[in-house]
Amino acid sequence: MKTIQVTIRQESPVTADARALITELAAYLDPLYPKWNQFGLMPEELAREQVAFFVTRVDGVPAGCGGLKLYEGFGELKRMYVRPRFRGIGLGKRMLDHLEAYALRQGTTLLRLETGVYQPEAMGLYERMGYRTIPPFPPYTECSTQLSRFYEKRLSPMP
Repeated sequence: MKTIQVTIRQESPVTADARALITELAAYLDPLYPKWNQFGLMPEELAREQVAFFVTRVDGVPAGCGGLKLYEGFGELKRMYVRPRFRGIGLGKRMLDHLEAYALRQGTTLLRLETGVYQPEAMGLYERMGYRTIPPFPPYTECSTQLSRFYEKRLSPMP
């Protein structure tokens, strides 16, 4: 069995690799949800909003991404994505672990996220990782609850 090398590094969301991953995610979500229920930020918006953005690579190949936007009192996970050919090897869990550790280093102990109801694999991952469903949080509205699920997780500070 071949050993793979997985790296997760912070980089600007406007780099070519990050932009490609975000564009693929947008293309994946486009047929699933109406425009009014798509809340994902594009690369320039992620950069402008100072989202800490990370790219996961497998043997040097961009395989996934995820970001964290810090607010007063909580952090919101943004643009979590793993390319289909890299799914099933634990990259989503690794990215979540990485984002949670990053949040703790920033002094943030509460994470929230929004995901779509037509992404059962994503919802399953979040639930396995200890995220629990919650009502919509700002800036999301009640009208999005039919197509969105909202989650949060309280992190334990490192000793």
